Amino acid sequence: QVKLVESGGGLVQAGGSLRLSCAASGRTFSTYAMGWFRQAPGKEREFVAAISWSGGNSKYADSVKGRFTISRDNAKNTVYLQMNSLKPEDTAVYSCAADPTNNYRVYLFWGQGTQVTVSS
Repeated sequence: QVKLVESGGGLVQAGGSLRLSCAASGRTFSTYAMGWFRQAPGKEREFVAAISWSGGNSKYADSVKGRFTISRDNAKNTVYLQMNSLKPEDTAVYSCAADPTNNYRVYLFWGQGTQVTVSS
């Protein structure tokens, strides 16, 4: 079992930056792939970025590629999402999730989410 707690959301102007953090409990964090997802009002939840258990591989949605960077610190049981050049369409609740299978498809554990609002 892994408990995930996100932080770092807030209100930012377009073009600004935010860094989200996802702190995990449990000794197995370092063996799980981790992902970030977001859900805007009235829309389906969508994939944002994911990172392998070692941090050696990552993948991004086309909409954030080149602007967002996912990283992790296994010593701190934390995964990060650095978001630069933010746009109003990035406004959403951002959640992190853990994938014990490491195939970027089966996310079993989820955080409660943190709100990101980008003003124009």
